[in-house]
Amino acid sequence: MIDDARDLDDGAVVQTALCIVGAGAAGITLALEFAGTGLEVLLLEAGGMRAEPRTQALYAGTVADERLHSPLDSYRQRRFGGSTTIWGGRCMPFDAIDFETRDYIPYSGWPIGLEALAPYYPRANQLCEAGACDYSATTALPGAAAPMIAGFDGAHFSSDTLERFSRPTDFGSRYRAALRAAPNVRVLVHANVTAIGASADGSAVQELQVATLTGRRCTVRAARFVLAAGGLESARLLLASRAVVPEGLGNRHGVVGRYYMCHIAGTLGRIRFDLPPAAIRHGYERDAEGIYCRRRLALRPEQQRALRVGNFIARLHHPRITDPAHRNAILSLLYLARPLIPYEYARRLHGTEQVGARGWLRHAGNVLRGPQQVLGFALHMLRERKLARRKFPSIIIRSSANLYSLDFHAEQQPNPSSRVTLGTERDELGMPRLHVDWRYRPGDIDTVAQAAALLAADFARQRLGRFDYRPEEIEAEATRYGAYGGHHIGTARMGSDPRSSVVDAHCRVHGIANLYLAGAATFTTSGQANPTLTIVALALRLAARLRAGAGSAGAG
Repeated sequence: MIDDARDLDDGAVVQTALCIVGAGAAGITLALEFAGTGLEVLLLEAGGMRAEPRTQALYAGTVADERLHSPLDSYRQRRFGGSTTIWGGRCMPFDAIDFETRDYIPYSGWPIGLEALAPYYPRANQLCEAGACDYSATTALPGAAAPMIAGFDGAHFSSDTLERFSRPTDFGSRYRAALRAAPNVRVLVHANVTAIGASADGSAVQELQVATLTGRRCTVRAARFVLAAGGLESARLLLASRAVVPEGLGNRHGVVGRYYMCHIAGTLGRIRFDLPPAAIRHGYERDAEGIYCRRRLALRPEQQRALRVGNFIARLHHPRITDPAHRNAILSLLYLARPLIPYEYARRLHGTEQVGARGWLRHAGNVLRGPQQVLGFALHMLRERKLARRKFPSIIIRSSANLYSLDFHAEQQPNPSSRVTLGTERDELGMPRLHVDWRYRPGDIDTVAQAAALLAADFARQRLGRFDYRPEEIEAEATRYGAYGGHHIGTARMGSDPRSSVVDAHCRVHGIANLYLAGAATFTTSGQANPTLTIVALALRLAARLRAGAGSAGAG
């Protein structure tokens, strides 16, 4: 059943057994796992079924440095399906090393290991529609004997691991019918949670206060509650619920909102291979199910430990789009089309660089000199992305000169000074807006610097080609996009000690018997992987615990 909170009587009280706040990847996954079980479930979504500017504006906030962080309402979507409605679809699991306590990475170490999530990754792959849970090119791809780079020996970097790509799956549209048909699940849209009401001693949640933009107010009471509202909004709700705990629920030790991570990402230098173009396999391949996959260069765990750096992966990428010197008609077309490209992708493609009138004319000249390239590219994107049910994931340009840049994606270290707090402004519903102060550490830059140097040395030693870059420019390149990709991680981190974490190994808020969190807010470290697949796997693990009864009110 799907209802609208705007249709409820003002002052209504809604009773349920399990209340889930947020209908994104985590919340919808949880609700699906309870569908048909007989347990009464209420799934609250602040938005409607489509984008609504007035609702989206509730996400607006402030940032300490606009160069380092995008506006708070740009990457998040306040609607049914959450940010999966604008998701790029990249899937990969965390690595075993990501969960480890590493003495060279402060505040690292999850209270669980990869073995705790491994049973849930296959189902997560299914829900994300990313195919089999096989991330090795050797076993997953037909004819995978041909390497990513011919002659690359892989002593320091593996080139066999894969990224898999979802359709991408909008969890809202994909699973709406299943939730509507579930007799025990009720979805309530336009239901904005404005406060979490705790017992007098703060040891349990009793109710949620819910408001609509039309002025209706209601109360939701349940035996158990799960916040699955995203890495920023979940922290906001905890911090803003101060009636019993002045610092905010779960925040007696000031941890909520701290350790805010994304990823360190960018493009670096130029790689010219001394190999035939056919010796490089840098694009997308399909597995036996037709799932798009892509190989990447991954710094091996033993090298991470030896170098004392974080996790790091890289892909071969086209030259920087903004520089018309590449003389590529397709890249110049992408630059000229930047006003038509959604914000999150335009920022990733172009950064904030401006080329001026002369540069614009040079880009136009590139396009005019390559009409056949442009036409072929346009037809490919129309057929394989716009019209296809499973969309071609991104722009891939094969270089006839074997000239590439390095597109890297690296772990960001936990940093208690990188945080989100409540700002002084309030939204239309009276909720304090967020203020974000995202910061990075020298160690984050060192990860990129050491990995790049090792890769350049490997290419030279193996006589495959040259990777040229300026080491002094690494920090600028690594922070060009700031907090990358809307990966809002670690604001309610998992741990065994309440003084340095918000939730325990089972995602229950320390000291609160019936309040749980789901989503990237609970991640202790960011790893190298995009978070969505692990968000879904953690939600499946939490659902299994709740279904087993181990997470009932008062349980440990």
